[in-house]
Amino acid sequence: MSTSNLKTLETNNALLEKNSKHELTALVMLKSLKSHGIDYFFCNPGTDFPAIVEAFSMAEQDPEIAKSVPQPIVVPHENAAVAMAHGVYLITGRPQAVMVHVNVGTANTINGAANASRDQIPIFLLAGRTPLTETGMHGSRSRNIHWAQEMFDQAGMLREFTKWDQELKVASETQSTIDRAMELMMNSPRGPAYLSLPREVLSTMVAVKAPKPARAVSAAPWPDPSAVAELAQMLLTAKHPIIITATSGRSLAGFNALSALTQKYAIGVVTASGRYLCLPSSHDMNLGFQTKPFLEEADLVIVLDCDVPWIPSLEGPSPGCLVVHIAEDPAFSSYPTRGFPIDLAIRADSAIALKALDKELSSRIKTGDHEDDSIKVRRALIAQHKKTLTDAYKAQAAKAHQTAHITPEYISECISNAVGTRAIIINEYPLRLEHCKREEFGTLFGLSPAGGLGWGLGAAIGVKLGVPDRLVIATLGDGAYMFDNPTPCHWVSAVQKLPILVIIYNNQMYGAVRNSTLGMYKEGISALNGCTLLANLSPSPLFEKVVEASGGYGERVEDPKDLPAALARAIHAVEQEKRQALLNVVCQY
Repeated sequence: MSTSNLKTLETNNALLEKNSKHELTALVMLKSLKSHGIDYFFCNPGTDFPAIVEAFSMAEQDPEIAKSVPQPIVVPHENAAVAMAHGVYLITGRPQAVMVHVNVGTANTINGAANASRDQIPIFLLAGRTPLTETGMHGSRSRNIHWAQEMFDQAGMLREFTKWDQELKVASETQSTIDRAMELMMNSPRGPAYLSLPREVLSTMVAVKAPKPARAVSAAPWPDPSAVAELAQMLLTAKHPIIITATSGRSLAGFNALSALTQKYAIGVVTASGRYLCLPSSHDMNLGFQTKPFLEEADLVIVLDCDVPWIPSLEGPSPGCLVVHIAEDPAFSSYPTRGFPIDLAIRADSAIALKALDKELSSRIKTGDHEDDSIKVRRALIAQHKKTLTDAYKAQAAKAHQTAHITPEYISECISNAVGTRAIIINEYPLRLEHCKREEFGTLFGLSPAGGLGWGLGAAIGVKLGVPDRLVIATLGDGAYMFDNPTPCHWVSAVQKLPILVIIYNNQMYGAVRNSTLGMYKEGISALNGCTLLANLSPSPLFEKVVEASGGYGERVEDPKDLPAALARAIHAVEQEKRQALLNVVCQY
């Protein structure tokens, strides 16, 4: 340690000793975050971080302080930092904190904040704020950017995607401010919060307050018993009920409750744009991912934890079909436009609602060896639907094996065969779940309905941080990978020793742009060249070289017969060599 640094440390220690009941506000903040169960402090620092740096430096010098603060993790891009926090929460259920640099750093979090908001993920977003004062205080403005970076309403940039926002103006209110943020983040339905932090406030010495008991968070909402009874009566008379879900597999309780109830009462389940594994692939009631064939015959649709159960301009239930919505916020009140029919709305946690429904039905319907004839009929019909789907998937897979080029269906099948049931897949669009069997809870996570690209790679690294002993795979489109800030992500993966497997479905195309154009103008001029204008991403970069720059294993795959062996080599690199791997799989779709 240099003489000047040693002198600074001695000065700080002397100040702390003189003010034995005082602490640096930045340290108080970090301790408060840790007391709320926040394990990691993801950050992309700037000139607003000196007090944060000082607080973590104190932790490096004192093991007791180190135990009381989160682990700092530098992530050289804000979007990647938010995605990592998102990933940790997905796998652990514990909220995390991200701190960025003033307004410009906040701007780079908006994409991730939108994803977290629409997926009900509680991430505590922290940001520096331009120093309040021009002179006269420790931390006053000292650089030209401190004038240009100030805003009238910094939090306004992302207010629509947060449940709460505030600026810490008084150091003595640090603990109570964080308590309030955490309380609102964790109340149902969960979501992000935002706190801006002026540099002068963070660098203030503040009196240490006695720890307060943790503020209780309200329990998940319980369903109205009369609404549950009404739904049970609907099911008694329905001949063709279906459940459409997207996120009921968010919790193990929800996963198990849906699996048990649908099997017991023979109710088919369609997962529409699912972001979680809601039913095992092999479950008897799993009717895949397309709603249209089942909507047409349904006389009762239960929309369970699903914001968009079908596309009204393309499909919908038949006239007279009853529609029931169950969710923590069944109206999805943060969506400006959402006009799906609702005959009954039940505000409840899905696992609680399904258990209550089972209790209500069990007194009215015979199940098991002596089940009612109506359930037997439904069970037989669903079995036929399931067989038809399975046969179609097999035919599609056989066709994929016969083509000279690689298809996304083939990649997905090869992944399924290679990674096993315990591997965790983070999917940013391209995975074909019809061909990638997932059986265990918590082995599949997908992009938020907000659709903010640049999530999958960071989220996968965050998941790996939460469960370092599991194989984690990120399946990404080539466009998504470029959005994912790959250089910062691969750097973090290497530095933090979090090896994951990245599989790029590289069709050298923005598929969503092309398909959307083709859907609207299939007879138009743009269709003459396959609607590739503004969607073409060729020539494709050598993505496999990007991971190599951070010490990882990279390989390009173009021939279908080479893919299984390439997957085996990549998995070996991750599991045996403990380094990240990337397969750049050139495909057509």
